[in-house]
Amino acid sequence: IRVNNNSSSSSSSNNNNNNNNNTDYNDIYIYNSNNNTNNSSSKKKKLMGCIESKRNTNTNTNNTTTNTNNIEEENQEDIIDIPTRSPTTTTTTTTTNNTTATTTTTTTNNTTTATETMTDATDEKMTGVVATGEVDEKLYSRQLYVMGHEAQRRMMASSALLFGVSGLGAEVAKNCILAGISTMTLCDPAIPTAFDLGGNFYLKESDINVNDDDNGTSASASRAELSLPQLAELNQYVSVSTVSKETVPSLTPDHQTAILNQITASIAVVIITIPLDASLIQAMNDKCRSVGACFIYSLTTGVFSQVFCDFGTEFIVSDTDGEQPHASQVEMITCDSPAAVKVLEDHGRHGLETGDYVTFSKIKGLEKKDGGDDNGGDSKDSNDIGLDPSIEYEVKATGPYTFELPSVDLSAFAIPATQGYITQVKKPKILSFQSYAEALASPKELMMSDFAKFDRPPVLHLLYKGLHQYMQSHDGNLPSVGSGEDAAALLEIVKSLDTGTDKVITEDNATKVSALVAQFASGSQAILSPMCAAMGGIVGQEVLKACSGKFTPIQGFFYFDAVETLPDELLPMDELNITASDNDNMTRYTSQISVFGKTLQTKIMNQNKFLVGAGAIGCEMLKNWALMGVGCGPEGKIHITDMDRIEKSNLSRQFLFRTKHINHFKSTCAAEAAKEMNDDIKIIAYQEKVGGETEHIFGDDFYDKLNGVCTALDNVEARLYVDQKCLFYRLPMLESGTLGTKGNTQVVVPHLTENYGATRDPPEKSIPVCTLKNFPNQIQHTLQWARDYFEGVFRQNAEDVNSYLGTSSENFAQSLAGQQNTKIDTLTSIQNTLVEDRPRSFEDCVQWARMLFEDLFSNQILQLLHNFPEDQVTSSGTKFWSGSKRCPKALCFDIGSKCEDAEMRNHFDFIVAAANLRASMYGIKGRTDEEYFVNVLKDIIVPDFAARDGVKIAANEAEAAKESSDSHMEEDVDVEATRILESLPKPSELAGFKLNPIEFDKDIDDHMLFVTACSNLRALNYQIPTEDTHRSRAIAGKIIPAIATTTALVTGLVCLELYKIVGTPRKELAVEDYKNGFINLAIPFMTLSEPTAPAKTKAVIKGKEWNWTAWDSLDISKGDITLAELMDHFEKEYNLEIQMLSQGVSILYSFFANKKKVEERKKMPMSKIIESITKKEFPPNQLFIIFELIANDFGREGGDSTCQVSISINRIHSVSFCRSLASN
Repeated sequence: IRVNNNSSSSSSSNNNNNNNNNTDYNDIYIYNSNNNTNNSSSKKKKLMGCIESKRNTNTNTNNTTTNTNNIEEENQEDIIDIPTRSPTTTTTTTTTNNTTATTTTTTTNNTTTATETMTDATDEKMTGVVATGEVDEKLYSRQLYVMGHEAQRRMMASSALLFGVSGLGAEVAKNCILAGISTMTLCDPAIPTAFDLGGNFYLKESDINVNDDDNGTSASASRAELSLPQLAELNQYVSVSTVSKETVPSLTPDHQTAILNQITASIAVVIITIPLDASLIQAMNDKCRSVGACFIYSLTTGVFSQVFCDFGTEFIVSDTDGEQPHASQVEMITCDSPAAVKVLEDHGRHGLETGDYVTFSKIKGLEKKDGGDDNGGDSKDSNDIGLDPSIEYEVKATGPYTFELPSVDLSAFAIPATQGYITQVKKPKILSFQSYAEALASPKELMMSDFAKFDRPPVLHLLYKGLHQYMQSHDGNLPSVGSGEDAAALLEIVKSLDTGTDKVITEDNATKVSALVAQFASGSQAILSPMCAAMGGIVGQEVLKACSGKFTPIQGFFYFDAVETLPDELLPMDELNITASDNDNMTRYTSQISVFGKTLQTKIMNQNKFLVGAGAIGCEMLKNWALMGVGCGPEGKIHITDMDRIEKSNLSRQFLFRTKHINHFKSTCAAEAAKEMNDDIKIIAYQEKVGGETEHIFGDDFYDKLNGVCTALDNVEARLYVDQKCLFYRLPMLESGTLGTKGNTQVVVPHLTENYGATRDPPEKSIPVCTLKNFPNQIQHTLQWARDYFEGVFRQNAEDVNSYLGTSSENFAQSLAGQQNTKIDTLTSIQNTLVEDRPRSFEDCVQWARMLFEDLFSNQILQLLHNFPEDQVTSSGTKFWSGSKRCPKALCFDIGSKCEDAEMRNHFDFIVAAANLRASMYGIKGRTDEEYFVNVLKDIIVPDFAARDGVKIAANEAEAAKESSDSHMEEDVDVEATRILESLPKPSELAGFKLNPIEFDKDIDDHMLFVTACSNLRALNYQIPTEDTHRSRAIAGKIIPAIATTTALVTGLVCLELYKIVGTPRKELAVEDYKNGFINLAIPFMTLSEPTAPAKTKAVIKGKEWNWTAWDSLDISKGDITLAELMDHFEKEYNLEIQMLSQGVSILYSFFANKKKVEERKKMPMSKIIESITKKEFPPNQLFIIFELIANDFGREGGDSTCQVSISINRIHSVSFCRSLASN
């Protein structure tokens, strides 16, 4: 695959076919690799919406040589040549026959790129480096599980041209640069205004001061120039540049030619993020279509926004949704025409639809009637070999667990297939888009975002059309803040545009539309950080779709609004206090004040928030809060905690961090970065986990001062703990999470919505032990087994040895007393690790690894087949090795063996990884050179295997449980344990000796090499398709896919809800005004819905009905009262008789307790009772004592109405008692 630079026509006079060589960067062409072949005879085929290329490694023409000295020969096939695509950048070019090659060299951080940029100093400022075709898996680790290597390489070969670097433009640029496109060119000659400070996180208030130079012209830097340095720091592999103000003085029709000249065939996608003249937008769209560039136009105007995409008439999407292909296991394939397939039901539905394609592998069965082999003949005819693994078969779905293969005739076969693997083949899809003019005049179906506002998109489409006409008649200006006159003018324009038979504005909605136009016009100049973040995530992902060809783009227009955040009527001008022409009286919060007013801005600044987590979501949230002013007032403060340190893989999505921050605490670095954005922000960083063990830090006095909590966590357990705290202290909670391109947001409002823990996802299914040990049938099983083995051999064994050496033999024996089931195993592993298998050299480690290979992948399998032969049948007459039980085969060690699926040398990799890990555990220096291993391995003698009789192997979970129970009852366990313990050397004999336990880390390649090789070898035992290290890392490490675009979107949606929680001006919000979000940027899909109200339970107190929820409680604020006073209070206030009272695990009172002790306790304060029982004093920061009680109604016979009243915050009904030191 070869790429020709569009600039070659100006520098290659010897090329007679330059026009044919100007490759469109929106296409990939396959060329004949022979340089002497004329272009007219070259085979060309359009493949995808971007360019990939291979290097012409040695081109000599006119004494000019392509520079490839810095590229290792063995890596040349993997490197993508990426010409400089910036329109004002020139490059050197060489020509051979009819092939043009761009040749340059840039080296940065040990990464060599075969491109040397020669910058035109008069037109462009360039910074950064050009990406290579090699993907930095450490940097893009989590993103690769979203995009994949192929799509990532396409992105790394693509250029974007961005017009407008205000709030939305900065967000889009940030997300695309983090994702790793090749080049990002910024074109925005406008100087910043105070409105820009609301969304562009790299602008400061000092940047809006306009100064004139000696010639009377503006000397201020443009938005693009001011944003460039910090955007360029985000990713060392991305070249970030600006188009100078001399080249494009303004983004107006006056300079349309200069603007259109920037859009060339070297650009993959053009993005507009600021309001421009309608005719200019149309001209830019037409130019994009002519050169084959994708076109995106997006705006945010206050709490309203739009996105438009035009990717041409034939845009090819390689993967529409990014989901893993559906995979199933065969239960049976019938010998019919057409063949019918049934999948194993206990593995779930096949998920296929009619028209899908699948492949088959590892098929067992399908023997021919003449006795031919199953799927093993030499003939290439698929009817002769059954189902060919290399052929894709079309599917006709007949049920959730069955489908037919219309093109397959298996009637010549006698025995059906009973096992095998089915994998869906995802096919590319061609999409056609409307041009901007076509979509503006007659849009296709508009994408929905909130089904509660199903009629809103057509109205917003009309409003934005009207806005462009308004700008044309008002010298390009937007409506003024709070201007009723401007709003009325816009309304008249909107009405005049509403022509045709299907009217958007009707008698039923005219009043509502009029109010919407007024709100739209008043806030149209405002640039709000949450809206920019949300739309920046969406638009950023559309850019990546244009560059990579992966995921389904937005087809046409998408509209979104958050009108629920606005007051029902426009605020008075004294509340807005905005004068658009007076920059001196404007601040960073000008945009926000122009929409929500000064009162709400003051509330926002005086918020006390707790942000739990400083990862991807935490960084984005802090950025938004810094721009919004959260915690910037005299009474405001932000608390942020995260116990993790920064790793390289964080840098591709946690944009507040740089390479210099690696190994530093996330919370500290994030706080410092937020402070740089807004010096007024008051923020305290912690490095503590939020949980029971840190309640001395995050206790009553801490939560009592908060206005709310925002979670940025990566696990459900921590979320549930924070949820309990918010429930008890009645604090609003903002929750969000991402999974690749999927995301969700949840707003929790005290008394109005249900809490986070009210509904929970079902627990993950665990893998049965017998499946892991003896009957795996999926790669997930073998990977879990391999990881468990790693932990046992390299960590647990070392810890057991160190524990033994750290104490006396007698004390160690006592510590094993409670481990009856595992006592023998523990002592045996210590004996082997410390005595019998203790290595003295690295050669011993290699020998141990070779014996381990033989034991795990040969001997144990042979023993299993000895117990359960291949032809064994069960008591019911069915084959034992059938269904999900796959009959294994022992492996014969072959150092050169390579598996066909993952193409890995698993035999060799296992020996190398196991030997080096073993050496590391003992402090022995390892090595990896293959020649050494070959020489050592050839001298190792492996004893022959002899099957043992009487070995018990559980065939199912019931037998496994019985074996465990039986082993517990064996009387000789203690005798055998004593024998082994006495045979061990005394700890005193090994003084100073200690092993190094190795804890599995998915991000350490040596660990993953062992786990992957070990898993693949076991998979080969059971004929399970193998996986490479990248995929194995995701499964074994349970990696959560992540990308910056989704993170930006969810945090933007969360911050829109923050406006509502702080308090929408002059409006009482109902539950339907709040929004939970559910998104999938890959499809694309986005829907907002109102939160669920809390569940209510009816009770009667003093004859009155009370519908209480999880938020309600019975509060007693009488100080540290006695037990008798507490009991009297319940009797008088609630007509309840306390039957039992407890605190934590301690029972303080019960009706059946010793009467004398009860009378003594009745006189004691509640705190003293607790201290006397627990023998612990209360922490100084504890404000509340929490009790759980059971009470009966007085006057009821038989105690039928006994109720449980619990103040544990995960309970439905709660009671809290304030101690005397409580502030309330």
